[in-house]
Amino acid sequence: MNFSVSQPFKRLIRILIASCLGLLLILPFAQTAQASKSLMSGDFAKDTVLVAKNLKETIALPDDSESRDSAESEALELITGYISRYRNRPQFNGTTSFTTMQTALNAMAGHYKTFKNRPLPEKLKERLNKELSRAEKIVVKEV
Repeated sequence: MNFSVSQPFKRLIRILIASCLGLLLILPFAQTAQASKSLMSGDFAKDTVLVAKNLKETIALPDDSESRDSAESEALELITGYISRYRNRPQFNGTTSFTTMQTALNAMAGHYKTFKNRPLPEKLKERLNKELSRAEKIVVKEV
């Protein structure tokens, strides 16, 4: 028997396969984005304090800690979630607390992405702790 499949049917099969493969590639990233969004309440002041405290805990981890790699990954997700949530909102992105946070978050994320296997240098830890604490204090006054 000779089965011939029509061109539209072949095309439909290709589209379905491409769609399934696309979903398989996107789903893992959607889950990590959802995890960082779930921590965010939508209240700028509360989110700023939450992110600052979580990142200070990550900074305080000993360099030889077994949980350092996972903490750094979670920190990057948290940074991405915070920046993507508030960067394009004019009521927040011009505030002193946001710009201070953004400076600290950019420095931290930049180090983690550029020097994946190296711990934060002491000078950077000091600067980050100072900026994160400052942002926490400022955001409380701004609200």
